[in-house]
Amino acid sequence: MAFSFRTIGILLSSAAAIGLSACNGTEQSRQGSTAKVADSLQEYVSQRLPIYERVRLSTDLNQLSVTERKMLPFLIQAAEIMDELFWKQTYPARDSLLAVVKDEKTREFIQINYGPWDRLNGDKPFVAGVGAKPDGAGFYPAGITREEIEKSELPGKLDPYSILRRDSAGVLASVPYHIAFAAELQKASNLLKQAALLAEDPGLKKYLNLRADALVTDKFTASDYAWLDMKNNGLDIIIGPIENYEDKLFNARTSYEAYVLVKDREWSKRLAKYVTLLPELQKGLPVAAKYKAEKPGTDSELNAYDVVFYAGDCNSGSKTIAVNLPNDEIIQQKKGTRRSQLKNAMKAKFDKILVPIAQELIDKDQIGLINFDAFFSNVMFHEVAHGLGIKQTVNGKGTVRSALQEQASWLEEGKADILGLYMVTALVKKGELSGDLKSFYTTFMAGILRSVRFGAASAHGKANMQCFNFFKKEGAFQRSANGTYRVDFEKFGLAMDKLSGVILTLQGNGDRTAVEKLQREMAVIPADLQADLDRLSRKGIPVDVVFDQGADILGMK
Repeated sequence: MAFSFRTIGILLSSAAAIGLSACNGTEQSRQGSTAKVADSLQEYVSQRLPIYERVRLSTDLNQLSVTERKMLPFLIQAAEIMDELFWKQTYPARDSLLAVVKDEKTREFIQINYGPWDRLNGDKPFVAGVGAKPDGAGFYPAGITREEIEKSELPGKLDPYSILRRDSAGVLASVPYHIAFAAELQKASNLLKQAALLAEDPGLKKYLNLRADALVTDKFTASDYAWLDMKNNGLDIIIGPIENYEDKLFNARTSYEAYVLVKDREWSKRLAKYVTLLPELQKGLPVAAKYKAEKPGTDSELNAYDVVFYAGDCNSGSKTIAVNLPNDEIIQQKKGTRRSQLKNAMKAKFDKILVPIAQELIDKDQIGLINFDAFFSNVMFHEVAHGLGIKQTVNGKGTVRSALQEQASWLEEGKADILGLYMVTALVKKGELSGDLKSFYTTFMAGILRSVRFGAASAHGKANMQCFNFFKKEGAFQRSANGTYRVDFEKFGLAMDKLSGVILTLQGNGDRTAVEKLQREMAVIPADLQADLDRLSRKGIPVDVVFDQGADILGMK
């Protein structure tokens, strides 16, 4: 090939710097106009920056062995490399951008958002001259259209572990990640190998070695199976190109991220029984038989962790508090998944965000129903519910993901939201889960009001808005004249069943046009809700968190 990724990165950085410099203008009037825009954007950033509450990520390291504590710095260093790679995927011109932005608050906001677009406000640009965020982020050549890619006969044009670039003649070429990011991936691989040398648990040792090899080959299947086979490890790391949310052009290409985790063995033991109940729950789904004919894997792990480091995609915008992986549908059906509940991050969001929101927006007679155990269960079963439903379309269109393309991720998140609630309902009624359904439903409602503040740009944001608007239409809650919400418990359950059927049918049919229509109609923020969300902002209630994290925070430096 007649180009290199490094060369492209330099060109992109130079272009960004030139574009930003051009905003300064040379004429007096243009200078004045540019200054006003800059002042306005700085004011915007000053208002938006406080939506993030700073949280210190830590855990009790005494629960780890001496050897595990020695491994931890290697895992954190490998995670830090994933952070750098995500920057290259989402905004390759980071250094040029930061070089021309002098306002410290704006620089901090750029770091939080991994670029100059506000992820929790519809990707609104907050730096002069950057324009709208490209749907293809840094995965595709600038200015390329979806139509050009669809018409191209390039092999692997939608390979999840590659980027598309043009060679010197303008011809499209697919560059595998392990080539595009060879130096960084080799360094991360070496760090995982060093950690593996120390690992006492055979399962963890095997996984770290296989994952190290996967990073430099883009062949992840063996390491995914090894990860699922681990049972007794106290440490864990989720690392690599995993989620496809950042690719809004096709939802095809994956982004680098990492979580460094310390298992909470006591909580994990409490959760172990629920995965075995998946086949029975699958049979009871409120949808026609052909949409629930698949058998979910049951050789899955359901564990609780303290997360001590986030990196890359999972650290951008709204922070993940639970993970369900691997995403490979074949592995899910053959083996299942591991659902990882990030307990310390979850508790921070509950205490600092959900409780204050509930005190402001939930009817005073129902506030007492909200508790952390219900919040934890709702989030947990969201992740478990990714294993329910349907992975292959019923009409020969292939997998749900391939049929729905860029519409797949948000609908899948909506499915997990609603089937998670379905699981909670079924398990409480069976006596397998303790608690009052009224608490689960009211806490779920407060959770929606928390999550819709993420905006409608992300997959999770679209899913939350769909649920809110559908439940509103079905009368599952009422909004009082003073802007508080009260759950109608009977209609809440009925709306849950009805929305479950709608989503599973759309997925099973692979009907992208119908899903697009649903998004346009339901994944929007109505005016009365926006007024209530604005009220939360005026009260200074944070939208999400940012982390103080790293080896120094853990007292390891």
